[in-house]
Amino acid sequence: MPRRHLVALAIALAMAVGACEASASLPPEQATATPSPASIAVATPSVLPASAAPTSTSSPAFGRAPMGPIRIAQVVDVVDGDTIKVSLDGQVFTVRYIGMNTPETVAPARPIEWMGPEASGANKALVAGQTVVLEKDVSETDRYGRLLRYVWLQRPTGWLMVDRELVRTGYASVDTFPPDVRYEALFVAAERSARAAGAGLWSATPPPSASAAASGGCDPAYPTVCIPPAPPDLDCADISFRRFTVLAPDPHHFDGDGNGIGCESG
Repeated sequence: MPRRHLVALAIALAMAVGACEASASLPPEQATATPSPASIAVATPSVLPASAAPTSTSSPAFGRAPMGPIRIAQVVDVVDGDTIKVSLDGQVFTVRYIGMNTPETVAPARPIEWMGPEASGANKALVAGQTVVLEKDVSETDRYGRLLRYVWLQRPTGWLMVDRELVRTGYASVDTFPPDVRYEALFVAAERSARAAGAGLWSATPPPSASAAASGGCDPAYPTVCIPPAPPDLDCADISFRRFTVLAPDPHHFDGDGNGIGCESG
């Protein structure tokens, strides 16, 4: 074979080997496949946009900024106080906040719980329509198929972890499950602060139904919730429960249309 052909062949082989080595060194976040919950577990996001990039090059204190694998997403719906729906690379996923729990407002078999609407409102005020950063701990999803994530907002003053903020302001309580316990100590400290301040769930004055539950004074006409018996006569505006079971004789007249469900709206 002519010498010039041998030189060309050697150059081609060297270029092929170099390309393979460069490809093998690429980090997982460079993958371009359509995301699925499984792929989100191991992938980290592409570089944050300039508006969301940290302003300091020094390492932030623990809990002051995301530390694990992250993805950028757009909030498209706020389900309740601890659950949102996000758009991520063209797909919509349900995200359950890690480390905390808020009172129920949308569970089909349960009535709306005290402070549930307030928690939902607080969550909506923080993230509705926002671009958020989702941080993964260990688990990918819960048993319902929801992504388990810490949810962060990048603000001019720095990062804000929404999960922790809702605990700190008294709208949520600590609720951690191994192995997803990266920030457990921070959540416990946030709840301690909320309790000391008497904020939200830890306010000194419980709702009438909570006082009735403590004393055992629950009217049997409302078996799935604890509502004190009449008198006085209560209206739906006087209680936080919605869509609960009503049995005759319905002393508070919560079931106006007689379908067995009390306070269906409002």
